[in-house]
Amino acid sequence: MKGKIDFQPKLLTALKNYSREKFLSDLMAGVIVGIVALPLAIAFGIASGVSPEKGLITAIIGGFIVSFLGGSNVQIGGPTGAFIVIVYGIIQNFGIKGLAIATVMAGIMLVIMGALKIGTIIKFIPYPIVVGFTSGIALTIFTTQMKDLFGLTIERIPADFISKWIIYAQHIQTANLWAFLIGMLSILIIVVTPKFSKKIPGSLIAIILMTIVVYLMRHFLAIDSIETIGDRFTINASLPQPERISFNMETINLLLPSAFTIAMLGAIESLLSATVADGVTGDKHDSNTELIAQGAANIVVPIFGGIPVTGAIARTMTNINNGGRTPVAGIIHAVVLLLILLFLGPLTKHIPMACLAGVLIIVSYNMSEWRNFRSLLKNPKSDVYVLLVTFFLTVIFDLTIAIEIGLLIAMFLFMHRVTQTTHVSVATGRIDLSDEGEIHHDDEVLVIPKGVEVYEIDGPFFFGVANKFDGVMKSLGDKPKVRIIRMRKVPFMDSTGLHNLESLLRLSQGEHIRLILSGVNEEVHKVLTTSGFEEKIGSENICSNIHDALQKAEEAIRP
Repeated sequence: MKGKIDFQPKLLTALKNYSREKFLSDLMAGVIVGIVALPLAIAFGIASGVSPEKGLITAIIGGFIVSFLGGSNVQIGGPTGAFIVIVYGIIQNFGIKGLAIATVMAGIMLVIMGALKIGTIIKFIPYPIVVGFTSGIALTIFTTQMKDLFGLTIERIPADFISKWIIYAQHIQTANLWAFLIGMLSILIIVVTPKFSKKIPGSLIAIILMTIVVYLMRHFLAIDSIETIGDRFTINASLPQPERISFNMETINLLLPSAFTIAMLGAIESLLSATVADGVTGDKHDSNTELIAQGAANIVVPIFGGIPVTGAIARTMTNINNGGRTPVAGIIHAVVLLLILLFLGPLTKHIPMACLAGVLIIVSYNMSEWRNFRSLLKNPKSDVYVLLVTFFLTVIFDLTIAIEIGLLIAMFLFMHRVTQTTHVSVATGRIDLSDEGEIHHDDEVLVIPKGVEVYEIDGPFFFGVANKFDGVMKSLGDKPKVRIIRMRKVPFMDSTGLHNLESLLRLSQGEHIRLILSGVNEEVHKVLTTSGFEEKIGSENICSNIHDALQKAEEAIRP
């Protein structure tokens, strides 16, 4: 956390040696990604509870900022399926203004996380947690699309998972066969397209074909029961004017949990996307710069009515597969979407809702990671519990609770595992140095004098290990004259470990037992000094190695 802020946008580096060949490659990739992003941006916007152009605006402005300021050469930013659940819930509870405030707060959190260099830490969130809430989100997205897929007539859909299915069952008699056929044909086209075309996305082909089919059915066959975007929304094919977002402590306190969820989900998804991209390109992204860029995007986009922005794995991979290697491709993708919004925006009103439902069902299937989910069920029980708890919390309750409890579980698991890797042992009679790297003057075995006990702490000495150390101490019977604590393998010590050590010192002094520390590293020594412990124990009792410690112990036990 020391030093200056880590903010080095990849665009600046990329432009230093930029060439015509690189531009042509980025241009092709940017155009294709822009086309791929079009149906997804519209679908994610509608599914999140906002109008379709808000999804496009998010992809345009958010995608531009992420590429312009980001720490990855190939990351494509915009709205993603992962946010549908949380955004829809916030709008239901707090309205569009509440969503804007929560998104700006999340953006500020992301900038702070990047400035504090937390980017590298987030990537270590346990894999079962990531799969658990990703699969949970996928099932939730699938559930939200049943109304449009079947063309059900329902005035208001409840927010929670179980109530949704109850309402669907109660209104199944209102299903529209034509809408269902359009939805299923859309799914079929998306699934089949990759066998014939790798460049043009199946979702775009499905939307174009189904829009034409429904248009012809309406105008020539008088079948107008298939709902389209225009039946539900008024399309505004222009960039909106910026709006002022007002904050007060009441709304901040109310929306803080939602903002935290957006920030954490955005950070996890963005860095996961950037890491996957690194594995394909052989490049290395800057996690902290990426978080700052994601934060900036989420601060700016709500001002124009957009929804949360994050790195999109599918679009990022499309960018890579089509030759994009610098952030210029991401900027071009944003420009392409802007041109589509301005010149083709009014045509989007003819897109059938059932077709968009088909697009999102495929998105949810791809998100579900069911193969990884199934393989994780064969892992150790602790991983299975974490996976299932996160999954069911996401599905049955909401993503905010799932992420908060998931992170708590991750922290407890980490502490438990660190505790398991830290060992406290007692050496009696002799110490074998042959495999310790501490051989002095060809001595391979050191004899421990009678009346001296040697303890070794192997691993971090923090609150999770303090009780373990106490247990070892109490298990010994006879009181020695000298206790040596070997700390050469202690990389750090927290306040609980220090308190434990102070208690041991007071106990030893009360029983007239001399306490000597051996092999204390620089960081731990600094903790002992600043806390005043060195003064209490005496600097002469903090030795650099076991030889000096045993020598002092021998001097102490001499009559």
